[in-house]
This record gives sequence, C-alpha cells and structure tokens, in this order.
Amino acid sequence: MATVEQRRTAQGRPSSAALDEAGTFDTPRLNLSRRQSATTTAPTRPAARLTPGTALALVGGGTAAVLVVGAVLVSMLLAVALTATSVAVCAVVIRSVLTHR
Repeated sequence: MATVEQRRTAQGRPSSAALDEAGTFDTPRLNLSRRQSATTTAPTRPAARLTPGTALALVGGGTAAVLVVGAVLVSMLLAVALTATSVAVCAVVIRSVLTHR
C-alpha cells in the first residue's frame, strides 16, 4: 500500500519533504539570463510576398471599403437631416393649428 508521500508525488503534488523551515514549499526557480531564453527566435523572412497583383488587389479592396463606409455615413447623415426636417415641419404645423384656435 502506498504512503501519503508516494501518492502526493504520483499526483504531481509536492511532498511534505519539500517544505522548508518557514513552512513554504521550496520550488525551483527559473534562471533566465540573456543567453538563456524560454523561447527561441526563428530566422526572419517576409510573412507574405507582395507582388504587383497583390498590391493592386489590396489598393482596390481598401478603396472599396472606404467607399462603402463613406456611403453608409452619408446615408446616415441624410436620414438624420430628413428626420430633423420632418420634425421641424410637424412643429410648425402644430404651432399654427394651436395659435388659430
């Protein structure tokens, strides 16, 4: 039958032998200096090659996106202007009806 120490070690938990004098677990610390790093750097190379065709496609796509956003903003501005005009006309009509009574 396994002891408590063996079960803790098998489950990946630190055993009570790993406790230091202060009652805390003595865990190993990582020493990462400039020569030692956690990640390695890959050789640099361009992520994507930019050919004239892809550059033209990017410019065309950007232009289309700007035109679509511009059209949406202009239509929203026209909707607000139309609503404000109709509210102003309604206010004038209601005012004239109330003053003639």
